Amino acid sequence: MMAIQIEQSTPQLSNLPIPIRIRPMQLEDLEQVHAIDRMSFSIPWPENSYRYELLENPRSMSLVAETTLPDSSKRVVATIVVWLIEDEAHIATLSVHPDYRGQGISHELLAVALTGAIHAGMQSATLEVRANNQIAQALYRRFRFEVFGQRPHYYRDNNEDALIMTVEGLDKHYLEWLESGAWRK
Repeated sequence: MMAIQIEQSTPQLSNLPIPIRIRPMQLEDLEQVHAIDRMSFSIPWPENSYRYELLENPRSMSLVAETTLPDSSKRVVATIVVWLIEDEAHIATLSVHPDYRGQGISHELLAVALTGAIHAGMQSATLEVRANNQIAQALYRRFRFEVFGQRPHYYRDNNEDALIMTVEGLDKHYLEWLESGAWRK
């Protein structure tokens, strides 16, 4: 199970173009999660990696954003996996279904994940992002991440460099800032 449990799902977030709910990932989500991953990345995670995060990694926080379709069925539209290592949250992956990009879902998902990380005692968060992925970098900068380094030829598909982005000072002031929604502006 996850090292951090989100006690319950977030209420439906209606400030977005479509209402979403953020909740812990479950095994029955894996097919949709893996499909989003394959549509989002040239080197997707294998489905069994997500299964490992859910069942075997006690230091993993795995969340999904879902929406309700007109027929009342639920659809996973985004996912995030965060590893909680010592006092650092490492954002391992974050992806949004292509049909739902540009609507602020990644922002809401990241805010919930960072809030959970702070409650789990994390003091910083870090990640790798493709050097050419300006959209993702803008998302992380909105949450006060800064470039702290570079991993040359990190991505195997095209030898693209990765930027190491980090936000430090995940404390009560950062939590208050997250909860205020100031990052939405």
